Amino acid sequence: MAKPVIAITGPQIGAAGPRLMVALAVRFYGGKPLQLRPGDNPSDYEYQGVVVTGGHDIDPVLYASEPEVEPRYDKLRDHFESAVIDDALRRRLPLLGICRGAQLLNVRRNGSLFQDIKSQRRITSNRRTFLPLKTLEIEPGSLLAECLGPSRCKINSLHNQAIERTGYHLHVSGRDLDGIIQAIEDPGYGFLIGVQWHPEFLIFLRRQRQIFEALVESARQHA
Repeated sequence: MAKPVIAITGPQIGAAGPRLMVALAVRFYGGKPLQLRPGDNPSDYEYQGVVVTGGHDIDPVLYASEPEVEPRYDKLRDHFESAVIDDALRRRLPLLGICRGAQLLNVRRNGSLFQDIKSQRRITSNRRTFLPLKTLEIEPGSLLAECLGPSRCKINSLHNQAIERTGYHLHVSGRDLDGIIQAIEDPGYGFLIGVQWHPEFLIFLRRQRQIFEALVESARQHA
């Protein structure tokens, strides 16, 4: 059977690390990574799954809100990845959104975001870290629980925005100890997950790799 092709989106230039780590995880489980950037035409390529990686904040105009923080937006990438997500949803392709990717997925389903999560922190630190120092509480019976197992696990945290109101058909499948949404999914879709942390930087942990394993397997079945 041919290897399923997984499209991995990212910025036009720079920030290659997350894409390379995602590609490594995809290859590990038998997928073929395809790097897509703003300026590419997704219709020129064949792929059976999508990963939207992390990066700059989502422009609040996309969820009908006024800017509340000093902007660090990438409007070209917002437009490009919105089109990729919309096309993947239309074709019901397996889709994984990571950090910014999870936020944009939520916005494309008409959800909204907290533009700065400092005010939402009560128990946990707002310090960003690549290390798995924060606690994820997983919703029992969710697709996320199938991937990671039902018990709590440790995650990293590199974000300053987070999901506020979930978009249509999206359910919360994970929160941190402050109740901030860390994972969303659509139970009626197939494989559609958004995670707020960066599992590509935690692929040395078997539980985190299983997210990519499930994505590749779902793409294989879709193919």
